[in-house]
Amino acid sequence: MRKIIPLNLIMLVDDDDTTNYLNHRLLTQMNAARHIKVVKDGEKAFEYLTHACDKANHATHPCPDLIFMDIKMPVMDGFEFLEMYEQADLALKNKVTILMLTSSASFYDLERLKKYEAVKKHYSKALTEADVKEILTEYFPNHITVAEN
Repeated sequence: MRKIIPLNLIMLVDDDDTTNYLNHRLLTQMNAARHIKVVKDGEKAFEYLTHACDKANHATHPCPDLIFMDIKMPVMDGFEFLEMYEQADLALKNKVTILMLTSSASFYDLERLKKYEAVKKHYSKALTEADVKEILTEYFPNHITVAEN
């Protein structure tokens, strides 16, 4: 039996309340993270990261372990966020795993994502239990344990 050791912080960046609700509920049920932060656009996410990931990680404003970023959003979309993120000089940037979420994966968008080194993979909305298990196993293997019976 596999047991999940929760990440410290997962950030959900999406303007869609239903997607945020479903993803938050699933991640909570699976005990995937101690904290889940939801923001509605890339600008708010970037503002948070410039404070949280620029210095030593601390309990009141932790740098996320994992970010789920929607591609299409108002204010600042996922691509605009990625442009700023890749240019930013954040001390803890290499500790953050970014996965993109999309409801309509156009070939153009998926090809465009390949140019961003920070993006590990993309997933369709909303996340499934299988997606979360795959993500934790692939990117956070030290957060999966095998319980002995």
